[in-house]
Amino acid sequence: MAEHRSMQRAALLDAARSLLSEGGTEALTFPALAERTGLARSSVYEYFRSRAAVVEELCEVDFPLWAAEVAAAMERAESAEGKVEAYVRQQLALVGDRRHRAVVAISASELDAGAREKIRAAHGELVAMIAEALGEMGHEQPRLAAMLLQGVVDAAVRRIELGAAEDPSVVTDAAVAVVLHGVKG
Repeated sequence: MAEHRSMQRAALLDAARSLLSEGGTEALTFPALAERTGLARSSVYEYFRSRAAVVEELCEVDFPLWAAEVAAAMERAESAEGKVEAYVRQQLALVGDRRHRAVVAISASELDAGAREKIRAAHGELVAMIAEALGEMGHEQPRLAAMLLQGVVDAAVRRIELGAAEDPSVVTDAAVAVVLHGVKG
């Protein structure tokens, strides 16, 4: 019984990822989840009390995996500057991943305070990762610099997500250049 519930919950989360990736937060509804999983709509409520609960669990499940991929890329780098570049490149490489698209859709939605706090905490973990590398590079305010750097990454993510005229690799290279060298060019 427990294994069946676990499999159903995983199927619901997978369906939620797909819905968010395909249609944003408006697409994440309990009727749509029921349709995607073959469950009765009332059964969806047995697993999640609200849409926000689905979102919170997606963040709890997916964000650590995504952050681990960013951390692994940074660990492979041999210098602090290389870690910064890996941080940017890995996040932008994940833009097409359904987990990432779900997180982006989630962060754009109107969520309750609990869900927003979990997302903020998860983003704080990313900022902490890069702040250490920025400290190694001699930044006097590595946390502030990390938050600004993440802003550049977020802007690049939006540019890629919008299907901008530039190839994603061009956006990625430009974001790395801005982060490492400023806007001097």
